[in-house]
Amino acid sequence: MFYNKFLIVFWCLYVPSAFLLAKSAKTTTSLLVEGVVDSFLGEPRLDLTKVHKGGRFPNVAIAMDGTVLAVWNGVVVKRSEDGGDTWGPVISVGKGFMGGGVTVNERNGEIFAFVEKHHPPADLTVYKSKDHGKSWKPLEVEIKPDSKGNAPSMHMNDHGITLRHGKHAGRLIRASRFYAGKNHSSKWPQHYTNAIYSDDGGKTWNTSTPFPANGTGEATLAELSDGRVYYNTRRHWAEEGANPRRRWHAWSEDGGVNWKDFSICEILPDGPQSTNYGCMGGLTRLAVKGRDIMIYCNCDSAGGRDYGTAWASFDGGKTWPVKRLVEAGRFAYSSITSGRPGTKSEGQIYLHFESSGGSTVARFNLSWLLKGKDTGDGKLPDWVSK
Repeated sequence: MFYNKFLIVFWCLYVPSAFLLAKSAKTTTSLLVEGVVDSFLGEPRLDLTKVHKGGRFPNVAIAMDGTVLAVWNGVVVKRSEDGGDTWGPVISVGKGFMGGGVTVNERNGEIFAFVEKHHPPADLTVYKSKDHGKSWKPLEVEIKPDSKGNAPSMHMNDHGITLRHGKHAGRLIRASRFYAGKNHSSKWPQHYTNAIYSDDGGKTWNTSTPFPANGTGEATLAELSDGRVYYNTRRHWAEEGANPRRRWHAWSEDGGVNWKDFSICEILPDGPQSTNYGCMGGLTRLAVKGRDIMIYCNCDSAGGRDYGTAWASFDGGKTWPVKRLVEAGRFAYSSITSGRPGTKSEGQIYLHFESSGGSTVARFNLSWLLKGKDTGDGKLPDWVSK
């Protein structure tokens, strides 16, 4: 009898707690945000949809419920709740100048958008959405200066991310930059990129050490499966002998605070190759557990912002063995992200770019990209079949 009573008490007191713990484990970051590579394979597909009219400056992000957010211009967003098949009406985020770096907090689903009063350097307002991008409210935040005492500007970088691995898991991070007063050729040698990061859910943001190259701006970043952060940036000024027409990259082993192994990425173009000025590109790591598949996008042309192309890396940015043309026509600034497991966006790659007359969202999968051209930069891994 005593034993039976003990079992009843144990069940009442401890089993509900265990059930709750098990239930909460199903909502942890690792299970929500990374799936299997098979979801990005299957029948190759590509479709392109006009989304915004007029204007400039794209970002694209995926809310935690799988809603695709095409953020644009000064500053508005269109939402797709069906994985990109259809798009809802224009929603105002906040009046001002697009700051890029739209960041989804994967711990609670909140989304941050950065809006500057005019072309930076300028006053900044950070907006937050708690309903997957349906509505936005200004948020009071603190953004601390970098190690040189310089306050970062936000314009115009690809989307931010939530770190998922290692001791910095849960950190919000997005690329940022220092303008040295204004965007003028006389100031370019003083420009540099960096990143801002938050460990308190977006209330306070610290600024990383400067990226170890001046003349840089408009950067992208992604977290690798081992917790390192890969950083890739535009550069429209370089010391004599260095090539400003290709991308520059580095890695961080401390959650995006410091950058090491800085070098030129010879295979990736920084916009049209007829000018040193470069062009904003996009970067995403596919939401695949244990794989470092990254997709980069930019124009791949001898001259002019055309021939939008996507490249794939399977080793965390060391090599980029395959590329494929997405759009032969107008293709300027671009932003790219990948779908979330268990949602209607799963298995898809979303590329939001400046096209003729406005913006376009290209939607494709890894199978489609693998049908592209070999670049000669490394080889596809054995587990990939073209």
